[in-house]
Amino acid sequence: MKTNKIDFTKKTLSEIAIEDYKYAEVFEKYGLDFCCNGNVNYLEACENKGIDKTILSMELKEASEIKENNEKYEDWKLDFLVDYIINNHHRYVNESIPKIIEHLNKLTAKHSDSHPEIKNINESFSIVSKDLQHHMFKEEKILFPYIKQMVLVYDGKAKNEVPYFGTVENPIRMMEDEHKNAGDLFKKIQELSNNYTAPADGCTTYKLTMNELKDFEEDLHKHIHLENNILFPKSVALEKELFVN
Repeated sequence: MKTNKIDFTKKTLSEIAIEDYKYAEVFEKYGLDFCCNGNVNYLEACENKGIDKTILSMELKEASEIKENNEKYEDWKLDFLVDYIINNHHRYVNESIPKIIEHLNKLTAKHSDSHPEIKNINESFSIVSKDLQHHMFKEEKILFPYIKQMVLVYDGKAKNEVPYFGTVENPIRMMEDEHKNAGDLFKKIQELSNNYTAPADGCTTYKLTMNELKDFEEDLHKHIHLENNILFPKSVALEKELFVN
């Protein structure tokens, strides 16, 4: 049974998010980056954002007491986690991109004269969507198969072979850089959209699109968290264990 004795002050944002993803959901509320730049101490992050650490700690403890959807992703086998990421987050990205692009194109055509920021939002999302699709393709064709192969080796169901890219740390480093680029682009979109707020004269499509972009960013944060903070470090550790033994 989960206890609330975690000392937030001695951990980084990413370490706290790993303990329970409900903590990450609270971080989202306060605009705290727990995925791409999660290696920041809790107290330092609060100070940088001007957040009352007492109030935030109380909200984190309250969030941990909510029982539903309390997945312990860190306990999952790596092959299962890989499949989860593909079937949930990669699928979500691929299904969402065409709809959001269609809506942004409509808004740009109709509202860019009175709201020029929508053109910049459209351009930024076009870049990040193409980057993400290429990024996910590389993960599914190169990195993820190797991680699943390592699990088979660990379980005694396959022979250990050195990959052509040398070590899993090489593609992981590239994926992490691409995660940061995607995160930075979405920070720009968030700023341009005034935190995904439709203008007072915005139509229904405008409001819908802002909600779609907000949902997309939240999913992206969880997606990156599962990879940067859990899948990647555990894959590096597994590879080192396999080659040492």
